[in-house]
Amino acid sequence: MRLFLISMTIATLLVGCNGQSSKSKLRDQDKQKEDIKLTDEQLLDSIQKQTFNYFWEGAEPTSGLARERIHLDDIYPTHHKDIITIGGSGFGVMAILVGIEREFITREMGLERLEKAVDFLDNADRFHGAWPHWLTPDGKMTPFSKKDNGGDLVETAFLIEGLLTVKEYFKDGNEREQALAQHIQQLWEEVEWDWYTKGENVLYWHWSPEYEWDMNFPVGGYNEALIMYILAAASPTHPIKKEVYDKGWARNGAITKDTTFYGLPTVLDHYESDASPVGPMFWAHYSFTGLNPKGLKDQYADYWELNHNHTMIQYKYAVDNPKNFKGYGEDLWGLTSSYSIKGYDGHRPDRDISVISPTAALSSMPYAPKESMAFLRNLYTNHDTLVGKYGPYDAFSLEKNWVLPRYLAIDQGPIPVMIENHRSGLFWMLFMTNKDVINGLDKLGFSVASTK
Repeated sequence: MRLFLISMTIATLLVGCNGQSSKSKLRDQDKQKEDIKLTDEQLLDSIQKQTFNYFWEGAEPTSGLARERIHLDDIYPTHHKDIITIGGSGFGVMAILVGIEREFITREMGLERLEKAVDFLDNADRFHGAWPHWLTPDGKMTPFSKKDNGGDLVETAFLIEGLLTVKEYFKDGNEREQALAQHIQQLWEEVEWDWYTKGENVLYWHWSPEYEWDMNFPVGGYNEALIMYILAAASPTHPIKKEVYDKGWARNGAITKDTTFYGLPTVLDHYESDASPVGPMFWAHYSFTGLNPKGLKDQYADYWELNHNHTMIQYKYAVDNPKNFKGYGEDLWGLTSSYSIKGYDGHRPDRDISVISPTAALSSMPYAPKESMAFLRNLYTNHDTLVGKYGPYDAFSLEKNWVLPRYLAIDQGPIPVMIENHRSGLFWMLFMTNKDVINGLDKLGFSVASTK
């Protein structure tokens, strides 16, 4: 990686200072570090390669899919390291395309890995076409919680979002590539989105063959699940009606009851049953790894304004730093759901305990490139102990002097993908040219920016 190569160059230069006094050496070292400064492009290359490698070198070997977590300290308090995440694998298959485009791997290598992953998914446990939250390396469901032992429609949506971009990437290629695209289409058509309405005008998150609908989680917006409703409407085989979107997701229009926070409208009500003004930052990322928010509008929102404002609210909050947490400011910001001081937690401005999650700012690169780039440069220049083999560690607190060398797929995955959308628009272009997706957006009354 260029970042590491340049760091090695600096180290080599410093070794040649043996004839000088220690004070002189230190002055020269500081001078050399200032002189050898990474460009923005080099920084972006480095972090994309590191985070891509989570899904390449760090993948679960049997399936080729994403491990739920990788702990470099090799301590796994609750689950073993080879559990496969379905939502994280959706971001992971997109990261493989980043690897091809940025020439970290060859097209042939990427194709082979994706063929392996899709074959595994075809033979893995599914529940009315939807995959569970977690799988074991033998393709069997393992429960996310006691009653969450069946289909997870939200995680499935993130996976399908990623797979459809892979389909578009390879559909006009050679015979093997076209076969992969066709295989993905088969899996996509087998998801029974309409089953998960339970005959009502709303989509339910879970169904279990043992507990049926006992999880009882009808999904109303606004949150990370917009892509689930769009894909459900777009399905060529098991579609939902527009009423499901309007009455379930949009809550008969109640979704538009926005507020103002840090001088910016939140555009939509971020919680169906919570008073928080904005949600964690991943809400602006997961649905929008493929779905292009630029020019995307429906009767309820302008989705670019929604995500841009969400990002800038979080940025302004960190600059304001009302709790006076160490480090917060123009180049250290971003709250989202991640590892935390005591387990996993959903961080946001009104629930801030001093834990910064790098994915929050880095995956917001398309919305606030200057502010996200400042975070990236600060992290890699001044806090390199917070960066490891697969990029920035999942979360840290300068205030509490806390960090663990651990990663989560759902946090690492959006980083290379959203940075690529910032740099080239690759995934937005691929996803938004899928014919089924276009039909779904049209069915729900969305207008989109021209792709010409």
